[in-house]
Amino acid sequence: MVPISRDRVVSLLRSFKNKKILVIGDVMLDRYLWGQVSRLSPEAPVPIVEIEEEYSRLGGAANVGGNLKALGAVPYLLGVIGDDPAGSELMRLVTEQSFPADGLIRDPGRPTTVKTRVIAHSQHVVRTDRESKDAVSQATMGHVKEAIAKLLPEVDAVIFEDYNKGLISEDLIKFVIPEANSRKTIVTVDPKFDHFFAYKGATVFKPNRRETEGILGERLDSREKIAEAARSLHERLKCDCVLITLGEDGMVLHTGAGDSKFIPTRARKVSDVSGAGDTTIATLTVALAAGASYEEAATLANHAAGIVCGEVGIVPIGPDRLMEGMFGG
Repeated sequence: MVPISRDRVVSLLRSFKNKKILVIGDVMLDRYLWGQVSRLSPEAPVPIVEIEEEYSRLGGAANVGGNLKALGAVPYLLGVIGDDPAGSELMRLVTEQSFPADGLIRDPGRPTTVKTRVIAHSQHVVRTDRESKDAVSQATMGHVKEAIAKLLPEVDAVIFEDYNKGLISEDLIKFVIPEANSRKTIVTVDPKFDHFFAYKGATVFKPNRRETEGILGERLDSREKIAEAARSLHERLKCDCVLITLGEDGMVLHTGAGDSKFIPTRARKVSDVSGAGDTTIATLTVALAAGASYEEAATLANHAAGIVCGEVGIVPIGPDRLMEGMFGG
Protein backbone atom coordinates (compact mmCIF):
# COMPACT_ATOMS: atom_id res chain seq x y z
CA MET A 1 0.00 0.00 0.00
CA VAL A 2 1.31 3.42 -0.95
CA PRO A 3 1.34 5.83 2.03
CA ILE A 4 -0.96 8.73 1.23
CA SER A 5 -1.66 11.56 3.64
CA ARG A 6 -5.02 13.04 4.52
CA ASP A 7 -3.97 16.39 3.02
CA ARG A 8 -2.99 14.74 -0.24
CA VAL A 9 -6.30 12.87 -0.44
CA VAL A 10 -8.23 16.08 0.29
CA SER A 11 -6.32 17.85 -2.48
CA LEU A 12 -7.01 15.07 -4.99
CA LEU A 13 -10.69 14.84 -4.09
CA ARG A 14 -11.06 18.58 -4.64
CA SER A 15 -9.45 18.14 -8.04
CA PHE A 16 -12.01 15.47 -8.96
CA LYS A 17 -14.64 18.18 -9.30
CA ASN A 18 -15.86 18.73 -12.85
CA LYS A 19 -13.32 16.40 -14.47
CA LYS A 20 -14.96 15.28 -17.70
CA ILE A 21 -14.83 11.51 -18.25
CA LEU A 22 -16.17 9.74 -21.34
CA VAL A 23 -17.49 6.25 -20.53
CA ILE A 24 -17.80 4.02 -23.59
CA GLY A 25 -19.46 0.71 -22.85
CA ASP A 26 -22.40 -1.54 -22.21
CA VAL A 27 -25.01 0.37 -20.22
CA MET A 28 -27.55 -1.60 -18.21
CA LEU A 29 -30.54 -1.22 -15.94
CA ASP A 30 -30.13 -2.97 -12.59
CA ARG A 31 -33.40 -3.93 -10.91
CA TYR A 32 -33.63 -5.06 -7.29
CA LEU A 33 -36.44 -7.03 -5.68
CA TRP A 34 -36.14 -7.17 -1.89
CA GLY A 35 -38.19 -9.45 0.30
CA GLN A 36 -38.49 -12.14 2.94
CA VAL A 37 -38.62 -15.94 2.79
CA SER A 38 -40.88 -17.81 5.18
CA ARG A 39 -41.70 -20.98 3.22
CA LEU A 40 -40.75 -23.17 0.27
CA SER A 41 -42.76 -23.39 -2.90
CA PRO A 42 -45.11 -26.38 -3.16
CA GLU A 43 -44.31 -26.46 -6.88
CA ALA A 44 -40.53 -26.97 -6.62
CA PRO A 45 -37.83 -27.05 -3.90
CA VAL A 46 -37.22 -23.30 -4.09
CA PRO A 47 -37.93 -20.47 -1.63
CA ILE A 48 -40.89 -18.15 -2.09
CA VAL A 49 -39.66 -14.57 -1.79
CA GLU A 50 -42.41 -12.22 -0.67
CA ILE A 51 -41.43 -8.93 -2.30
CA GLU A 52 -41.52 -5.89 -0.03
CA GLU A 53 -39.55 -3.36 -2.08
CA GLU A 54 -38.31 -2.93 -5.61
CA TYR A 55 -36.27 -0.26 -7.34
CA SER A 56 -33.91 0.31 -10.27
CA ARG A 57 -30.35 1.59 -10.44
CA LEU A 58 -27.82 2.40 -13.13
CA GLY A 59 -25.85 -0.71 -14.07
CA GLY A 60 -22.80 -1.69 -16.11
CA ALA A 61 -21.15 1.28 -17.82
CA ALA A 62 -24.00 3.46 -16.53
CA ASN A 63 -23.01 2.55 -12.96
CA VAL A 64 -19.46 3.68 -13.76
CA GLY A 65 -21.03 6.99 -14.76
CA GLY A 66 -22.96 7.07 -11.50
CA ASN A 67 -19.77 6.48 -9.53
CA LEU A 68 -18.01 9.28 -11.39
CA LYS A 69 -20.90 11.64 -10.69
CA ALA A 70 -20.85 10.72 -6.97
CA LEU A 71 -17.11 11.53 -6.87
CA GLY A 72 -17.74 14.99 -8.32
CA ALA A 73 -16.75 14.35 -11.95
CA VAL A 74 -18.90 14.92 -15.04
CA PRO A 75 -19.55 11.60 -16.80
CA TYR A 76 -20.43 11.45 -20.49
CA LEU A 77 -22.09 8.09 -21.15
CA LEU A 78 -21.72 6.58 -24.61
CA GLY A 79 -23.84 3.44 -24.91
CA VAL A 80 -26.75 1.77 -26.68
CA ILE A 81 -30.23 1.21 -25.26
CA GLY A 82 -33.37 -0.26 -26.74
CA ASP A 83 -36.49 1.64 -27.75
CA ASP A 84 -38.34 0.07 -24.84
CA PRO A 85 -39.63 0.93 -21.34
CA ALA A 86 -36.36 -0.21 -19.73
CA GLY A 87 -34.42 2.14 -21.98
CA SER A 88 -36.69 5.01 -21.01
CA GLU A 89 -36.26 4.14 -17.34
CA LEU A 90 -32.47 4.10 -17.69
CA MET A 91 -32.60 7.46 -19.48
CA ARG A 92 -34.74 8.84 -16.65
CA LEU A 93 -32.26 7.66 -14.00
CA VAL A 94 -29.38 9.33 -15.84
CA THR A 95 -31.34 12.56 -16.16
CA GLU A 96 -32.28 12.48 -12.46
CA GLN A 97 -28.59 12.31 -11.58
CA SER A 98 -28.01 15.41 -13.69
CA PHE A 99 -25.39 14.18 -16.08
CA PRO A 100 -25.59 14.16 -19.90
CA ALA A 101 -27.78 11.49 -21.49
CA ASP A 102 -27.45 12.49 -25.14
CA GLY A 103 -24.76 9.83 -25.65
CA LEU A 104 -27.32 7.08 -25.01
CA ILE A 105 -28.27 5.91 -28.49
CA ARG A 106 -31.55 4.08 -29.01
CA ASP A 107 -31.54 1.00 -31.23
CA PRO A 108 -35.07 -0.38 -31.77
CA GLY A 109 -33.58 -3.65 -32.99
CA ARG A 110 -32.22 -4.70 -29.58
CA PRO A 111 -33.45 -4.68 -25.97
CA THR A 112 -32.03 -2.59 -23.18
CA THR A 113 -29.89 -4.87 -21.01
CA VAL A 114 -31.71 -5.48 -17.71
CA LYS A 115 -30.31 -7.45 -14.76
CA THR A 116 -32.83 -8.25 -12.04
CA ARG A 117 -31.55 -9.35 -8.64
CA VAL A 118 -33.79 -10.97 -6.04
CA ILE A 119 -32.54 -10.37 -2.48
CA ALA A 120 -34.03 -12.01 0.59
CA HIS A 121 -32.88 -11.36 4.16
CA SER A 122 -30.00 -9.31 2.67
CA GLN A 123 -28.81 -12.36 0.71
CA HIS A 124 -28.58 -12.45 -3.08
CA VAL A 125 -30.93 -15.31 -4.07
CA VAL A 126 -31.07 -15.25 -7.88
CA ARG A 127 -30.45 -12.98 -10.86
CA THR A 128 -32.25 -12.87 -14.19
CA ASP A 129 -30.82 -11.20 -17.31
CA ARG A 130 -32.51 -9.82 -20.41
CA GLU A 131 -30.04 -8.82 -23.08
CA SER A 132 -28.63 -9.19 -26.57
CA LYS A 133 -24.97 -10.03 -27.10
CA ASP A 134 -25.08 -9.48 -30.86
CA ALA A 135 -22.89 -6.74 -32.29
CA VAL A 136 -24.69 -3.44 -32.74
CA SER A 137 -25.74 -2.63 -36.29
CA GLN A 138 -23.49 -0.69 -38.65
CA ALA A 139 -25.95 2.20 -38.59
CA THR A 140 -25.88 2.34 -34.79
CA MET A 141 -22.09 2.09 -34.76
CA GLY A 142 -21.97 5.05 -37.12
CA HIS A 143 -23.92 7.11 -34.59
CA VAL A 144 -21.62 5.90 -31.81
CA LYS A 145 -18.50 7.02 -33.67
CA GLU A 146 -20.03 10.40 -34.49
CA ALA A 147 -20.78 10.95 -30.80
CA ILE A 148 -17.26 9.91 -29.78
CA ALA A 149 -15.64 12.21 -32.33
CA LYS A 150 -17.68 15.09 -30.91
CA LEU A 151 -16.98 14.33 -27.25
CA LEU A 152 -13.35 13.22 -27.29
CA PRO A 153 -11.84 16.72 -27.62
CA GLU A 154 -13.82 17.85 -24.56
CA VAL A 155 -12.90 15.20 -21.98
CA ASP A 156 -10.01 14.58 -19.58
CA ALA A 157 -10.15 10.78 -19.76
CA VAL A 158 -11.88 7.87 -21.49
CA ILE A 159 -13.06 4.64 -19.87
CA PHE A 160 -13.79 1.49 -21.90
CA GLU A 161 -16.30 -0.54 -19.86
CA ASP A 162 -16.78 -3.80 -21.75
CA TYR A 163 -19.30 -6.44 -20.72
CA ASN A 164 -19.30 -8.25 -24.09
CA LYS A 165 -22.84 -7.11 -24.86
CA GLY A 166 -22.17 -6.04 -28.44
CA LEU A 167 -21.07 -2.41 -28.37
CA ILE A 168 -17.29 -2.54 -28.12
CA SER A 169 -15.41 -4.03 -31.06
CA GLU A 170 -11.80 -4.07 -32.18
CA ASP A 171 -12.70 -1.51 -34.83
CA LEU A 172 -14.15 0.85 -32.21
CA ILE A 173 -11.10 0.43 -29.97
CA LYS A 174 -8.78 1.30 -32.85
CA PHE A 175 -10.98 4.29 -33.63
CA VAL A 176 -10.64 5.69 -30.11
CA ILE A 177 -7.21 4.91 -28.63
CA PRO A 178 -4.93 6.47 -31.28
CA GLU A 179 -6.99 9.66 -31.31
CA ALA A 180 -7.02 9.82 -27.51
CA ASN A 181 -3.26 9.24 -27.40
CA SER A 182 -2.68 12.01 -29.92
CA ARG A 183 -4.48 14.35 -27.52
CA LYS A 184 -2.64 12.93 -24.47
CA THR A 185 -6.02 11.90 -23.06
CA ILE A 186 -6.00 9.16 -20.42
CA VAL A 187 -7.57 5.86 -21.54
CA THR A 188 -8.45 3.21 -18.96
CA VAL A 189 -9.87 -0.20 -19.77
CA ASP A 190 -12.10 -2.58 -17.82
CA PRO A 191 -12.07 -5.54 -20.23
CA LYS A 192 -13.89 -8.83 -20.66
CA PHE A 193 -12.73 -11.82 -22.67
CA ASP A 194 -13.53 -10.53 -26.16
CA HIS A 195 -10.99 -8.10 -27.64
CA PHE A 196 -8.75 -8.60 -24.58
CA PHE A 197 -5.54 -7.86 -26.46
CA ALA A 198 -7.00 -5.20 -28.77
CA TYR A 199 -6.40 -2.36 -26.28
CA LYS A 200 -2.77 -1.73 -27.19
CA GLY A 201 -1.58 1.71 -26.20
CA ALA A 202 -4.14 2.28 -23.46
CA THR A 203 -3.00 4.12 -20.35
CA VAL A 204 -4.28 1.59 -17.79
CA PHE A 205 -5.53 -1.95 -18.38
CA LYS A 206 -7.58 -3.32 -15.46
CA PRO A 207 -8.69 -6.96 -15.76
CA ASN A 208 -9.66 -9.10 -12.80
CA ARG A 209 -8.01 -12.37 -11.83
CA ARG A 210 -10.62 -14.62 -13.45
CA GLU A 211 -10.39 -12.81 -16.78
CA THR A 212 -6.61 -12.91 -16.71
CA GLU A 213 -6.56 -16.62 -15.86
CA GLY A 214 -9.00 -17.36 -18.68
CA ILE A 215 -6.97 -15.48 -21.27
CA LEU A 216 -3.54 -16.74 -20.18
CA GLY A 217 -4.76 -20.28 -19.47
CA GLU A 218 -3.06 -20.43 -16.09
CA ARG A 219 -4.17 -20.41 -12.47
CA LEU A 220 -2.82 -17.33 -10.70
CA ASP A 221 -2.47 -19.03 -7.34
CA SER A 222 0.76 -17.43 -6.12
CA ARG A 223 2.23 -13.95 -5.92
CA GLU A 224 4.95 -14.99 -8.36
CA LYS A 225 2.43 -16.11 -11.00
CA ILE A 226 0.33 -12.99 -10.50
CA ALA A 227 3.34 -10.71 -10.87
CA GLU A 228 4.47 -12.55 -14.00
CA ALA A 229 0.96 -12.24 -15.49
CA ALA A 230 0.99 -8.49 -14.85
CA ARG A 231 4.40 -8.16 -16.50
CA SER A 232 3.25 -10.25 -19.47
CA LEU A 233 0.14 -8.14 -20.05
CA HIS A 234 2.16 -4.94 -19.70
CA GLU A 235 4.63 -6.04 -22.37
CA ARG A 236 2.02 -7.39 -24.73
CA LEU A 237 -0.36 -4.43 -24.55
CA LYS A 238 2.32 -1.70 -24.55
CA CYS A 239 0.26 0.19 -21.98
CA ASP A 240 1.54 2.45 -19.23
CA CYS A 241 0.10 0.44 -16.38
CA VAL A 242 -1.58 -2.91 -15.64
CA LEU A 243 -3.78 -3.24 -12.57
CA ILE A 244 -5.14 -6.74 -11.88
CA THR A 245 -7.86 -6.87 -9.25
CA LEU A 246 -7.66 -9.99 -7.08
CA GLY A 247 -10.86 -9.94 -5.02
CA GLU A 248 -10.11 -10.77 -1.38
CA ASP A 249 -6.37 -10.63 -2.18
CA GLY A 250 -6.48 -6.97 -3.21
CA MET A 251 -4.72 -5.76 -6.37
CA VAL A 252 -1.40 -5.92 -8.15
CA LEU A 253 0.01 -2.89 -9.97
CA HIS A 254 2.69 -3.07 -12.68
CA THR A 255 4.04 -0.01 -14.47
CA GLY A 256 7.24 -1.43 -15.93
CA ALA A 257 9.28 0.56 -13.42
CA GLY A 258 10.58 -2.13 -11.09
CA ASP A 259 8.69 -5.01 -9.51
CA SER A 260 4.93 -5.39 -9.35
CA LYS A 261 3.36 -3.81 -6.27
CA PHE A 262 0.73 -5.73 -4.28
CA ILE A 263 -2.02 -3.70 -2.62
CA PRO A 264 -3.99 -5.61 0.05
CA THR A 265 -7.77 -5.47 0.09
CA ARG A 266 -9.45 -2.83 2.22
CA ALA A 267 -12.80 -4.66 2.54
CA ARG A 268 -13.56 -5.31 6.22
CA LYS A 269 -16.60 -7.41 5.36
CA VAL A 270 -17.95 -8.64 2.04
CA SER A 271 -21.72 -8.43 1.71
CA ASP A 272 -21.93 -8.10 -2.07
CA VAL A 273 -19.26 -7.63 -4.76
CA SER A 274 -21.76 -6.15 -7.25
CA GLY A 275 -20.36 -2.94 -8.67
CA ALA A 276 -16.93 -3.18 -7.05
CA GLY A 277 -15.19 -3.30 -10.42
CA ASP A 278 -17.19 -0.30 -11.63
CA THR A 279 -16.21 1.65 -8.52
CA THR A 280 -12.56 0.69 -9.01
CA ILE A 281 -12.30 1.87 -12.61
CA ALA A 282 -14.25 5.08 -11.93
CA THR A 283 -12.15 6.08 -8.90
CA LEU A 284 -8.89 5.09 -10.58
CA THR A 285 -9.65 7.11 -13.71
CA VAL A 286 -10.84 10.32 -12.09
CA ALA A 287 -7.87 10.19 -9.71
CA LEU A 288 -5.46 9.97 -12.64
CA ALA A 289 -7.28 12.82 -14.36
CA ALA A 290 -6.86 14.83 -11.14
CA GLY A 291 -3.10 14.33 -11.19
CA ALA A 292 -2.63 11.28 -8.95
CA SER A 293 0.23 8.88 -9.56
CA TYR A 294 -0.65 5.30 -10.54
CA GLU A 295 0.10 4.15 -7.01
CA GLU A 296 -2.06 6.89 -5.46
CA ALA A 297 -4.92 6.25 -7.88
CA ALA A 298 -4.83 2.50 -7.21
CA THR A 299 -4.80 3.11 -3.46
CA LEU A 300 -7.88 5.36 -3.64
CA ALA A 301 -9.65 2.87 -5.92
CA ASN A 302 -8.83 0.03 -3.55
CA HIS A 303 -10.36 1.87 -0.60
CA ALA A 304 -13.48 2.77 -2.58
CA ALA A 305 -13.97 -0.82 -3.75
CA GLY A 306 -13.54 -2.06 -0.19
CA ILE A 307 -16.38 0.19 0.96
CA VAL A 308 -18.68 -1.01 -1.83
CA CYS A 309 -18.06 -4.66 -0.97
CA GLY A 310 -19.44 -4.00 2.50
CA GLU A 311 -22.81 -2.96 1.09
CA VAL A 312 -25.64 -4.96 -0.48
CA GLY A 313 -26.40 -3.77 -4.00
CA ILE A 314 -24.93 -0.99 -6.11
CA VAL A 315 -23.80 1.89 -3.87
CA PRO A 316 -21.76 4.73 -5.45
CA ILE A 317 -19.11 6.19 -3.14
CA GLY A 318 -18.74 9.96 -2.74
CA PRO A 319 -15.72 11.93 -1.46
CA ASP A 320 -16.97 12.14 2.12
CA ARG A 321 -17.57 8.41 2.33
CA LEU A 322 -14.17 7.72 0.81
CA MET A 323 -12.45 10.01 3.34
CA GLU A 324 -14.32 8.31 6.19
CA GLY A 325 -13.32 4.87 4.92
CA MET A 326 -9.66 5.87 4.66
CA PHE A 327 -9.21 7.95 7.78
CA GLY A 328 -12.28 7.41 9.95
CA GLY A 329 -14.74 10.10 10.93
